[in-house]
Amino acid sequence: MPSALFTVLTNSYRIVDQFFVQRISVDAQAAIGASIYVLIAYYAVFELVAGGAAPLVARATGAHDPELRRRHFGAATFGALIISAAMMAVGTLGAPWIVASLGLEGHAAVECERYLFTISLTILPLAFTPLVDQVFLAMGHAKGPMLLHALTLLLNLVLTPYFIESHGIVGAAVASTASRFVATAIGYVALVKIIGLRASDVRPAGLRRVTRIGLPITLNTLLYAGVYWMLLKTSVSPLGPTVNAALGIGFSALEGFTWPVFHGVSLGAASLVGRQLGAQDKVAAWRTVRLALPITTALGVAASLAFYFAGEPLTDLFTDDPDVHAAAIEYATILAWTQTCVAWESLAEGVLAGAGDTKTVFWWSAPFNVLRVPLAWGLALPLGFGAAGIWWAINVTSAAKAFGKGWATYRGEWLDLEP
Repeated sequence: MPSALFTVLTNSYRIVDQFFVQRISVDAQAAIGASIYVLIAYYAVFELVAGGAAPLVARATGAHDPELRRRHFGAATFGALIISAAMMAVGTLGAPWIVASLGLEGHAAVECERYLFTISLTILPLAFTPLVDQVFLAMGHAKGPMLLHALTLLLNLVLTPYFIESHGIVGAAVASTASRFVATAIGYVALVKIIGLRASDVRPAGLRRVTRIGLPITLNTLLYAGVYWMLLKTSVSPLGPTVNAALGIGFSALEGFTWPVFHGVSLGAASLVGRQLGAQDKVAAWRTVRLALPITTALGVAASLAFYFAGEPLTDLFTDDPDVHAAAIEYATILAWTQTCVAWESLAEGVLAGAGDTKTVFWWSAPFNVLRVPLAWGLALPLGFGAAGIWWAINVTSAAKAFGKGWATYRGEWLDLEP
């Protein structure tokens, strides 16, 4: 439960931004909605070290090997520093190209470029947050990230309306990174003390192994972000800023709450599985899956019911525009049909990733994510279903991914994997 709550808090800045930015304009809402997928791409790059370090730290913890754990954390820290510098350069210099590739035009494009430039310029805390979170969880300390992200949310709620009032959409970006910086710095310092990290440990030795495990996770998330990027370009943006804004509300405000809950249970399972396999206890690892499944199923059913029956009042909180509201309600009603599948997929992905089987996660995700682009385009435009066609394309592929990852988990080959 702390893992689930922490993940909800992690993604809360998206909900906060989406709520307060309605004070600016529909174009600003469209800009925030479109920028989500760029930020997911950023996060994917940060997972290269965070996702790779997590199973290694978990196994070292389960094997009671503090020296090995320290080396893994030091290598991941070195990698996070390099990635921060690279992404700062790419994001600031490439902001105009990134916005153009999203298909945005006019004032929405201007607002999106300002937001992304500011986020990229202050990206250091965003790069280190996943590493801090994943290492805490890998060691079984779920309450640490939960408290840190509660602090982040509190700061974000205080800073965002103030900075938006004075600096518009740039203020939303500054509030997000500033609040994240405070909490992440506290968490990293705490980890340094717990693990006993020394300056000499922060070096590239061991980074290759970390990135080898993290690479499939990074590629998977990058591809996921790229698919939505292409959806915006080919299907969403051609339907106008109303659909852009509706997608932002649905993805950030609705799924920005439900998916983190699913993912939190997934992270808890991944941490347990990693430590249990590190201790050579396969029976306990399999028991973790059996215990997590009914919890995940209940959460998925609850999300489906909430989307279907409460979609109208929930989306009403984030817009005063009747057209945007109608499109957002449609998103919620259609996506309600597969929230349980999304919950199952998240659990299976966590188990596989916790065991270090990140390649299986990639191969059961990538093809179906790519399929979303032509399927959504065909349903939305040539066949004339509009935005509903896009939402149904997401539904069909979500169900397929849930089946594939669930089958891979059931087969149990991950129990004998040596990452």
